[in-house]
Amino acid sequence: MSIAYQFSAVLWQYSQTGGWYFVSLLNDLATEIRKLFKKQEEGWGRMKAKAKIRETLWDTAIWYDTKLNTYILPVKADIRKKEKIEVGTELIIEILL
Repeated sequence: MSIAYQFSAVLWQYSQTGGWYFVSLLNDLATEIRKLFKKQEEGWGRMKAKAKIRETLWDTAIWYDTKLNTYILPVKADIRKKEKIEVGTELIIEILL
């Protein structure tokens, strides 16, 4: 079974110097995904996914962050550069699990 989800989120950076960039899934969405797909999680709450921001689609993974109680989606530098995305940008994201 695969399901596509679409949501809005703001890009944030984990740390100020050279840190990773993420968007956080909405908590309700994360709860639904965990209910349906938890058995697909690998180590550290990692789950393979496809993601799309604007015109860019890529293979990636989401991770369950227990401190935030939601999944986070990393957004690589090449995606940010291609789509001209900066920290604080609100995005429409699609993920396929």
